[in-house]
Amino acid sequence: MRSIKTLLGSSLLALSLLSHPASATEKAAPIHFGDITWESGSLITEILRLIVEKGYGYPTDTLPGSTVSLEAALAKNDIQVIGEEWAGRSPAWVKAAAEGKVFGLGDTVKGATEGWWVPEYVIKGNPERGIKPLAPELKSVADLAKYKDVFRDPEDPSRGRFLNSPTGWTSEIVNSQKLKAYDLTESFVNFRTGSGAALDAEVASSIRRGKPVLFYYWSPTPLLGRFKLVKLDEPPFDAEAWKTLADANNPNPKGTRSMPASLAIGVSAPFKVQYPELVTFFEKVDLPIDLLNQTLGQMSEKRQKPREVAEAFLREQPQVWKGWVPGEVASRVSASL
Repeated sequence: MRSIKTLLGSSLLALSLLSHPASATEKAAPIHFGDITWESGSLITEILRLIVEKGYGYPTDTLPGSTVSLEAALAKNDIQVIGEEWAGRSPAWVKAAAEGKVFGLGDTVKGATEGWWVPEYVIKGNPERGIKPLAPELKSVADLAKYKDVFRDPEDPSRGRFLNSPTGWTSEIVNSQKLKAYDLTESFVNFRTGSGAALDAEVASSIRRGKPVLFYYWSPTPLLGRFKLVKLDEPPFDAEAWKTLADANNPNPKGTRSMPASLAIGVSAPFKVQYPELVTFFEKVDLPIDLLNQTLGQMSEKRQKPREVAEAFLREQPQVWKGWVPGEVASRVSASL
């Protein structure tokens, strides 16, 4: 019986090798994706992984880390793909890209943005909910100092609270420097949330209770798909000022709105050489931001797992993704769903 099983196993292996290109068998090691912790990054990662696995036949996995550590790992090829890379933001990315160690592929989400936000009712009120305007003249970051009492910090009532990104995100450094640049460090507590999920929960809880809240956020995100928010004005973008914000050690940061968003798929240099067909696929990825925000909002409300939502997205939105890949790849993905 053992000899028959061995013979069958050898025959099946031979058939497998004949039915798959040599390049595919040589690339049997998993492709490591960064395990991104915010919702849009997690969803995009799972969409990419499903197409890579089901359409191209390559195994994948994810490795955890902060934005900073994942970018460092990508430069060393310890991971091969970051599904949502805000290209050009961090000094680490800029340096690695200049050295040809990492590449940002495509323009994956057009119209993405980031900044400091408040719920619309803070400025306009909401008669249906019995909420009066608390900061009717709040338009820009320059107005925040006079409204610090509106956003009172529960642990330090003499100051307001600004909800920053989690430590380890590039945006946390930028926001901390912005507080200095806008002369708000005496007026506001720089409150760093423990995770992207914690930031979401804090903001959503405040909005459900009709409370004022000042926070950093970005799009694409669930919150922008669920709530009416207002982004505060900042000075026009200035490249030299941006450098002072991205550098945590700069003692004299200058205020500017964030660098225009360029969302891409980050890949390592060895990956770019080894997987040209996936590079071509990644360069074509284009996710409509309104649909993405809506999908993320539903994912958050229903507390669905990103993998589950990615599968539903591929089933229900073929018009979005089938143009990214060759017909036979699209067929394999559809059949797997």
